[in-house]
Amino acid sequence: MDRPVPPTSAERLRAALAAGPGGGGSSDFDLNPGSAPAGAVLRPAGVLVAVTPDSELLLTKRSSQLRHHPGQIAFPGGKVDPGDDGVIGAALREAEEEIGLPRDAVEVLGTLPPHRTVTGFAVTPVVALVTRAFDPVAEPGEVDEVFAVPLEHVLNPENYSVQGRIWRGAERHYYAVPWGPYYIWGATARMLRVLAERMAR
Repeated sequence: MDRPVPPTSAERLRAALAAGPGGGGSSDFDLNPGSAPAGAVLRPAGVLVAVTPDSELLLTKRSSQLRHHPGQIAFPGGKVDPGDDGVIGAALREAEEEIGLPRDAVEVLGTLPPHRTVTGFAVTPVVALVTRAFDPVAEPGEVDEVFAVPLEHVLNPENYSVQGRIWRGAERHYYAVPWGPYYIWGATARMLRVLAERMAR
């Protein structure tokens, strides 16, 4: 008797994104109730959650010379510029600039709800497939390293933990999902956990 072929990562991602929002967006304030400033105007941004044909997730290590979030693990992405086609356009443009991923090598599957950051952005994760091989090139001055993490690692909720540190004189809590030498935490880990929860459903 033939066993059914398990769904591919692409098929699972499509199904999870097609299932609908399944709740509101996430926030840097999720684990820190009462700390979100009221009435803040959020600036739109987009990040690319890029999955390779080998079912790996592409991430970057930000340059240690940057003023904001130096050395942190992040998705390629950034704020929406006037010439962008919304958050998807911003995510694709930034991925091309930051890691050398051509726009014609990407199939956008959909988006997750926006994530609110402590720095005043509403960041929309754009989930996409990398459709062909390319040579990652880190943008000088912005990205120190481009690396890949097994998709199954970040899709397993059991790999996440809640940790804390002192920030601006108060203890703040956040999600972390480390992989090898890479400490994936904060907004990046929170957005990935949303995807993991969506996939688990």
